[in-house]
Formats: sequence, structure tokens, C-alpha cells
Amino acid sequence: MDMRVARWSVLVGLWLFSLPPVHAAQSAEPGSAPATAPIRDLDALVVHGVQPGPGLWKVSKDDHVLWILGTASPLPDRIQWQSGEVEAIIARSQQVLLSPSLSFNADVGFFGMLALAPAAWKAMRNEDGATLEDVLPPALHARWQAQKRRYLGRDRGVERKRPMIAANELYEAAIKSAGLGQKPVIWPVVQKAAKAAGIKPTSTTLKFEIDDPKAAIREFRAGGFDDLACFERKLVSVERDLPRLVERANAWAVGDIEALRQLPLEDADGACLRAVADSGFARNRGYGDLRERGYRHWMTIAEDALRRNRETFAMLPVDSLLAADGYLARLQARGYEVETP
Repeated sequence: MDMRVARWSVLVGLWLFSLPPVHAAQSAEPGSAPATAPIRDLDALVVHGVQPGPGLWKVSKDDHVLWILGTASPLPDRIQWQSGEVEAIIARSQQVLLSPSLSFNADVGFFGMLALAPAAWKAMRNEDGATLEDVLPPALHARWQAQKRRYLGRDRGVERKRPMIAANELYEAAIKSAGLGQKPVIWPVVQKAAKAAGIKPTSTTLKFEIDDPKAAIREFRAGGFDDLACFERKLVSVERDLPRLVERANAWAVGDIEALRQLPLEDADGACLRAVADSGFARNRGYGDLRERGYRHWMTIAEDALRRNRETFAMLPVDSLLAADGYLARLQARGYEVETP
């Protein structure tokens, strides 16, 4: 890639999202105790070895088919996915759709990227050298400290990072301790199969262009983004959701679609997405209702693929796929036939 015309993506922890559904269930108020015991030992062992993974949803109209793989994250580290069905479908498909995501981009070139890097780095930290103890309610900070000791040990640097950045580091350490999330399972298979079929995967990322990235970073640093709800929900994921994350990962690995239906999670990334959508940064730029816009963007791309191709392969987060107002429901409402694996 020519670095002189490289596009700079504003990535400070949560500037790039998948677009999962925002579930009706809400997390507790910041600083309150979670509804269940804050720490649970894992009830289930993470599966390993050769596993089939889930079947594919078939969406069709007029002999044109869209095959959808429902994805879950995190997945077990030590599985070998039997991916023959996916590889065969990609081999005969005309298009591969990547998972939906959201990005904010600024066309600043290579030297502009270098100039902005220090400001972006500062945006990942609290203003004026504040620590998490300074910016979090006391009860919420006490809960953070309990989980930090368990999963991050004596790491002091994390204490000066913005709450959303610190919570994400805690979450990554926690799922790693459970044997999840460290090894990519799905993308290497899809990438290899698409390359073998001569297909360049199609991005479904909803992109927003930032005319003044310096101003955007200043807004972020000045508090234009309230990440307390995002921090709270990520912390709850660590406190009480690890056993369910293991169950979901196992269900995906063994191909148990019904178990995936029965194991939805209050959505941490949804809380973070709401925080972005409600921020001054987003409102001032007309970026409201990011979740709905993400759904519409993907539907436009998918329907175009269905019209043009005999067969298309796509990946979607399984919770977004199965939600009452999710992708399958929207496709059915537009007259497509949907067959469950």
C-alpha cells in the first residue's frame, strides 16, 4: 500500500465496532452492585480438539442464495474447526461478505497520521494525569480493583487509561484466563477459501469521514464521549458472564444452534455503541442512530449481492442474526425465504 495516501482510522479502543443488537436488558447503574454474585468460578470446561461448528442459514429468493455463518466471540483457543461446508460454499460463491463494523476515517496521508498519533495516544488516557480512582464512583472503582487484582495483577499503567480502554484490557485478560479468544478461528479459514476461489471479500463497514480529525480527538479528550456505561458493562461481563461466555463458545464449537439461542448476553459492545451514538462527537456530526444505520447499510449490500449472484457467503454475529429485529427477521420481512441449519 502507498503510505503517502494511506487512510488514517481513528482507533482509540472503541472507535471501530461490530454492530451487535442493543438488547432490551440494561446493565446496572454505575457504581451499583451487579445482580448476581460478582465472582463465579467457571462451571464448564472449554472444549478442544476437532469440532464441527454451526451449520449455515440459507436465505433465498428466485434461485439466488445467501449462506450465512453465525459467528460468536470469543471462541475456544484449542479447537480445530471442521470447516469443509464453509469452504465448499465459498468455492462456488461469487461474493463473500465480511462482518459488519463501524469506522471513523480521516484522509490525512502518512505524515498527517504521524502528526495525529500523539494526540490519539493522549486520548486513550484520562485528562490531567487522572487515575481511574479519580474518575470512577467509589463503589465502581472498588469492583474494578477486585477484578484487576485477579486478572491484571500489579499493572499500574492501566490505572491512568480512560475507563473504556482499561475495561477492555481487563476483559481481554479475563477471557484469556478462561481459555478463550486468543486464537482466530473463523477468519483464517474464510480468507484462505476466498483467496483460493479468486474472491476479494466485500467490506460491509459503515464508514464516516472526519473532516477535522484534530478537533474530533480534542472533543474525545475533553469528555465528548461518556464511557462510564461502557466501562460498567464490560466490568459486569468479567464479574458474572465468563461462565456463559464459555457455554456460548462451546455451543458454537459443537454446532448447537438452540443453545446459542438460549444463551444471549447483555451486550457490552452495545453499551459502548450507545455511548458513541449519544456523544457530542456523534451528535455534532449527524452520526445518530448508529445501530440502525449499520443494519440498513448491511441490508443494502446483502440484497444487492442476492440480486446479482447465484450464491453468496456472509458472516454475521449470531446474536444480531437471531434478534427479534435482527438480520434474519429483516430479510424475512422483505420476502426472502429463511431456512435454519
